[in-house]
Amino acid sequence: MTDPKMMAQMVGGAGFIAALDQSGGSTPKALAAYGIGEDAWNSEEEMFALIHQMRSRIVTAPSFSGQKVLGAILFEKTMEGDADGKPVPQLLWERGVVPFLKVDKGLEEETDGVQMMKPMPELDAMCQRAKSKGVFGTKMRSVIHEANADGIARNVDQQFQFARQIIANGLVPIVEPEVSLKSATREQADRLVLEHILRNLDALPDGERVMLKLSLPVEDDLYAPLVAHPRVIRVVALSGGYERDEANAKLSRNRGMIASFSRALLQDLRADMNDEEFDKALGSAIDSIYAASVCNG
Repeated sequence: MTDPKMMAQMVGGAGFIAALDQSGGSTPKALAAYGIGEDAWNSEEEMFALIHQMRSRIVTAPSFSGQKVLGAILFEKTMEGDADGKPVPQLLWERGVVPFLKVDKGLEEETDGVQMMKPMPELDAMCQRAKSKGVFGTKMRSVIHEANADGIARNVDQQFQFARQIIANGLVPIVEPEVSLKSATREQADRLVLEHILRNLDALPDGERVMLKLSLPVEDDLYAPLVAHPRVIRVVALSGGYERDEANAKLSRNRGMIASFSRALLQDLRADMNDEEFDKALGSAIDSIYAASVCNG
């Protein structure tokens, strides 16, 4: 059973979800943007230690709290680690931020215009470990490159198959079939994503609910039927490569959607900032993303 206070916050809270879940492939880029080059580590273990330091600094900053940040998506190593002497999920919830865990293991090669998720044979065990640490939900990402109806149907179906398994483990899944901003057929792909998500939502048994994390659509308010669907807890938007100002502007035109930004949240943070400068930059980003998330309700 999910925590009722966490569920109430995700259903009705004002704010957004921070995406702090960069994994192996995206960690070097995240560190580079933070001002730490690849010459700063000699092993994967050292690299992950550096990104954990960055994330710990974020989640312990004064501006990072449940007043504006509803939830935070964590990488597995971050969930297993400590910040300020406490397990990260515990620290987050003490600050009013609902913890989520990224559970996917990366992407398959592109076929039929989409990249499916790799198999997750240890998903049940990971979900139970996350529950034991106080995690509320999960997130898993697949990618859509072309408006291929068969490919998108398979992509979305796979997301919901794993979502049912996650629900059975007592967690709330965030389903994320991302439409690439580089797609030449983005508008058509958006519509196919809507069609196949609605089909899968309507097939969910009574009492089963999901969250959705979607690319900001070409057509404003395209996902309004998902925002209103009784089996959807919340629809959140990924920044997908947009700079923060553009992502905020697009988000503000999509009623009922809130942000779940990663790069757009962290883009102004640098390792060499002192604590006051760091919190000021983070707080400014949080304020702007919060404003875009609550102005369109």
